[in-house]
Amino acid sequence: MTISYDTEQILAYFAQQQGITFTMLSDPDSATIKRFGILNTVADDSLGPNAEDPEVVEDFAMYVSVTQPSERFRGIAYPGTFMLDPDGRVTSRFFEEFYQERSTAASIMMRLGVDRPAVEGTEVSTTHMNIKTYPTDPVVALGERIALVLEITPLENMHVYAPGADKYRVVTVNIEPQPFVQVLPLQHSDSEIYYFEPLDERVPVYQKPFTLLQEVVPEVSREARAAFEGQDTLTLTGSLEYQACDDRLCYNPMSVPLSWTVKLKPLLFGQRRGR
Repeated sequence: MTISYDTEQILAYFAQQQGITFTMLSDPDSATIKRFGILNTVADDSLGPNAEDPEVVEDFAMYVSVTQPSERFRGIAYPGTFMLDPDGRVTSRFFEEFYQERSTAASIMMRLGVDRPAVEGTEVSTTHMNIKTYPTDPVVALGERIALVLEITPLENMHVYAPGADKYRVVTVNIEPQPFVQVLPLQHSDSEIYYFEPLDERVPVYQKPFTLLQEVVPEVSREARAAFEGQDTLTLTGSLEYQACDDRLCYNPMSVPLSWTVKLKPLLFGQRRGR
């Protein structure tokens, strides 16, 4: 379900454009937006006595619109997602700084560990582990925050080092930089402590199946839109870096090349207004 300050007519048109079948509620006086504490006051500041203040101008471009201030922006919300339990209580929320960026539903569900998206994956095996990797979303628009997922299963009697194992090469993901793609900090599953008796050391490791989430955002700035114009797909390349050991031996650090390709969908006019 979504809540927006837009009228029923605007929401109906938008839903038809996007093929949306879930409920979209109209909140034209922003009463519900205010009750949730997410009324975008920057829109009001941009029309007030401090409208020419450089900080207000900068905030307007970040949190409201890249167009000029206007009365039509009064009442908008800071865009975000609330997760509710069956009793209607908020259990978590997800908001981005830039108003044109959004977390996709699939990436949110993965972050919460609630659901696995129904997308095709690529399977890779090494002498130490089996890897299945896929994007949370097969199709993405500029400004959408998705996750590149790595489901990793160490082989029997094998462990790989987790963050905090300072003497070893810990498991990580490196994404090749490319213009207008933000790479966010890698998210790890919880690790466990492994006791290596010969050295009397305790280190964090993964011995059981675990998941890595590498979130990325294709930017939606004017320069980014120009760079992506006419491009139907986005390919991200990188590598999984790790070091594995068994109960007797530690093996040389490994680097596994990886690649993800998603389709790019057009950004419709008005789709990134604060709602």
